[in-house]
Amino acid sequence: MCKNETESHEPSGQSRRGFLRNTALAGAGAAAVGIGGSVFDGSPASAAPTNRTGAWRPNPTALQFTLAVMPDTQFLYWGSQDSVNRAPQEESFRYIIDNSSDLNNNIVFMAHLGDLTEDADPLSFAQVHQAFDLMDSHGAAYSVLAGNHDVTGDDSRGETPYLQTMGPQRFRKSKTFAGSDSTGYNTAHIFRAAGRSWLLLALDWRTTAPGFAWANDVIKAHPTMPVILTSHDIVGSPYDDNVFPYPSGDPENDAVLSDYGQTVWDELIKDNDQIFLTLNGHYWPPGRTTKQNTAGNDVSMHITNYQNRYFGGGAMIRLYHFDLVRKTIDVETINPWILAQKPETRTELAAELARITGPVDNFSIPIDFEQRFSSFVPVPVRPARPARRELIPGTQAYWRFDELGAPGTPLTAGRTVPDLSRKGNDLTVVTVPGTAADALTLSADHHPDQPGHSSLTFAGGRNPVHGSYLATAAKAPLNRDTFANGYTIETFVMLPLDWDAGNNGNASILSRRGSAGAAGKHGKNTDPDEPLAQLNITNNGREAQWNHYPTNDTYPTTNWGQGMVELRWWHLAVVNDGRLTKLYVDGAPVVDNPTRKSVGLTSLGRPWLLGAHEYAGSIDVVFHGTVGDTRIVNRPLNHRDFLTAK
Repeated sequence: MCKNETESHEPSGQSRRGFLRNTALAGAGAAAVGIGGSVFDGSPASAAPTNRTGAWRPNPTALQFTLAVMPDTQFLYWGSQDSVNRAPQEESFRYIIDNSSDLNNNIVFMAHLGDLTEDADPLSFAQVHQAFDLMDSHGAAYSVLAGNHDVTGDDSRGETPYLQTMGPQRFRKSKTFAGSDSTGYNTAHIFRAAGRSWLLLALDWRTTAPGFAWANDVIKAHPTMPVILTSHDIVGSPYDDNVFPYPSGDPENDAVLSDYGQTVWDELIKDNDQIFLTLNGHYWPPGRTTKQNTAGNDVSMHITNYQNRYFGGGAMIRLYHFDLVRKTIDVETINPWILAQKPETRTELAAELARITGPVDNFSIPIDFEQRFSSFVPVPVRPARPARRELIPGTQAYWRFDELGAPGTPLTAGRTVPDLSRKGNDLTVVTVPGTAADALTLSADHHPDQPGHSSLTFAGGRNPVHGSYLATAAKAPLNRDTFANGYTIETFVMLPLDWDAGNNGNASILSRRGSAGAAGKHGKNTDPDEPLAQLNITNNGREAQWNHYPTNDTYPTTNWGQGMVELRWWHLAVVNDGRLTKLYVDGAPVVDNPTRKSVGLTSLGRPWLLGAHEYAGSIDVVFHGTVGDTRIVNRPLNHRDFLTAK
């Protein structure tokens, strides 16, 4: 593309954005490099090493993988002007191939965004052909598409040097090639990553109605696949390279649909919920935006193009690192050709562009993949498991809430929650005077791996103390148990958005009544008024904490760590093996798990509380949040015996 040669002098309310929208974002052109000019400067730094290429071995099951994206490389291929340099692109190809087998990258596919050449000349495409032979010879998976410098007109144009070189026939041996339309200019590719198939559509610079119909049919033929749409022209950036901060002050939404991009949106994107990401080149500088489709879901739309940078961008690549565990796509932009050069040989400009770190070049996209894809790939719901399956040897108490009533039903004072272990450790609802009647209610919400598909929602707090909680009876066997041979305590918890550190912090999910002072405890970190055992959420960072007084010492052992975000279910497990105590959050041990000897739990024979905390003999705060299945076992368990076990 060629940026406009004159600045807009329209009023600020519509200047750049209005001007570019009215001119189809200025169109890509040939004026960026003068006719006859060479982009090869002949300096020592222009020569990249070519002495290594590994094997194409991506891991199709790993939950972290990378999609490599290569935008406009046109200035490397101007054969009609005797200006050709394959070295930068071939170095990027080597990087892509080498990093397919690297666990930190796991590059599974590369998408080129068009404008492979500057002049569409057969001589240029002959050189492009040789460069892509490197990818073909290693079996690398990739797609290409035609940009406006590769072809003229729309996809009905017929035979061209582009089609002869990069058409469907090139992919006949590719395992990821899924077909093309009748013109050959629109292609489909399916790659495996994270244990599933992903569909990538590579559409022509100007797709006609039959091309869009074909693309819609391909999506319908693969109804469970997430779709990435690539084309040369979809969104553009209505600002100049030298404008910073971005005009809207929001670099995450500083791209707009071009006139043709609006057509692509209307004909293909908006009504296909499977399309979650679109990528295009053509315009510069880079930019991105997010639009909501007809289903109300986000579509991330990105422009990446560096042809106006040093050496025509030097075949720079954008790496989209998908992480299905962290529910994030991390994006970075690098130049492998420059990175492969010895640092001491790089010019200052080259060193500056080895990695691009601006907010539209290096960023992260939070995305809950399961939720985003749920309309076409329903998330399987793990069925509830009978309580008897969870009554493993040593179970002293098991409380769940399936049979207590319909969601939203309040549990009022005196209501009993039975101990399903039948050990006599039933819970009874206790209500702080003046508390609303619906301070403790049943909910159908639950952790996805929780055996019971129900929970209790506590609407408690302090200042003043209010809410309802549950307590074991005065003579319940659990009250006297000191767990000399070890124990495991498990529960599920979710915090609401209105959780407040001052009003709700240090409120216990589960605690044991009886103060440390009354039990004769003293020494470092001892608070004589605190309970003998408490599993709570700290007021500092919403961290899970297990603070307890063991039988072998006079002062407490405290395990804690891991801030717990709201509106997410967490599984907490405390495991003591008779010697050491460890706290686990979602199966991972927290950082603060002391190595001091910690035997059993001191008892004064007082009740256990679910959802309340005692201080100086009185309830000082009631829990605020939702609690699911809770189990206490008189021995240490490993992960395969947790309530979350498959």
